[in-house]
Amino acid sequence: MSIVVENLSKSYGSQKAVDNISFTASTGRITGFLGPNGAGKSTTMKTLTGILPIESGKCLINQKDIRLKGKVIKSEQGYLPENNPLYKHMYVREILANEARFHRLQNIKAKVENIIKETGLRTESHKVISQLSKGYKQRIGLALALIHNPQVLILDEPTSGLDPNQIIEIRKLIKKFGKEKTVLLSTHIMQEAESLCDEIIIIHKGKIKTHFAMDELNDMYPGKNLEEVFVLYTQ
Repeated sequence: MSIVVENLSKSYGSQKAVDNISFTASTGRITGFLGPNGAGKSTTMKTLTGILPIESGKCLINQKDIRLKGKVIKSEQGYLPENNPLYKHMYVREILANEARFHRLQNIKAKVENIIKETGLRTESHKVISQLSKGYKQRIGLALALIHNPQVLILDEPTSGLDPNQIIEIRKLIKKFGKEKTVLLSTHIMQEAESLCDEIIIIHKGKIKTHFAMDELNDMYPGKNLEEVFVLYTQ
């Protein structure tokens, strides 16, 4: 398993944001991490990326404990946060080269050109980031998360605020990279989860309510679609 979470908890003052959760996510599968606002999704993802410290429990990425091997783990994962902060004054190639240097990659120019091709940025690659549409800015975020060829991708609301055509393009990219990586993806869009995800985790008020493979949905919840299952656990 590429991601293993065991009895993870996190509080903000008296509020329990994540309450003793455990789950696994495997290589070559996209795991949807679903829940209403405030359910604990982003807190969990930030903990897995090392942004937030572990309060209690254990997180393993590629069998490495994030408390003991934090720097190594960060080099083995890519993270696209919900707000996708970018240096908007930088050019596309410039920000990608900067990220490549951060990861101490060799053959930086070749790596930049390859990720531009892989993420469909070629037609916009000569522009300043502030000139790009939100869809292309999301592609930049994905390119930054992928340039060092991580084994694990953690994507927090990757299609938030995009128009339908942009959503389709970003989904295609995620599906493509999800074939060979471990992907943990949060979304509020049930159609997106159904079209992208191999497994579903539903979290509510800091607790995992259910975890199932999409091909088991009909057997576990006869006559219900994913949206109805989501409502069942989050009302």
